[in-house]
Amino acid sequence: MDLRQLTPDLAVAPQIDPDDLIALAQAGFRVLIDNRPDTEIGPEQASTRMADAAAAAGLDFHYIPFTPGQLTPQIVQQFAEALASGGPALAYCRSGTRSATLWALSQAGQRPADEILRTAADAGYDLGNVAPLLTRG
Repeated sequence: MDLRQLTPDLAVAPQIDPDDLIALAQAGFRVLIDNRPDTEIGPEQASTRMADAAAAAGLDFHYIPFTPGQLTPQIVQQFAEALASGGPALAYCRSGTRSATLWALSQAGQRPADEILRTAADAGYDLGNVAPLLTRG
């Protein structure tokens, strides 16, 4: 697993497997956020399978699919609510970029834009394309 820490309570990652969830729970994660639409993956990583594996591992599971080009304020709000649901979280998608983007947008108006972009860059994600959206108040 390629976990990239954005904050003390949030890491993002490329696609993970159901078999990874016990180790994630043992590592202290309590919340799992799936940002990858089921239409992009096979049944072995589908949200229903991941939800079942998360429950078995004791993780709170949130399915918030984010299709490229279809970002909405509701998706950002759902992501923020999932982060606030209690405990260290791991969010994942194909590469981790969409999850990092949702985190960045959920922080707009709460953290300086340059801090958000630097945090993402330090984790390996270039979010310059959403920079104009990070200055909202």
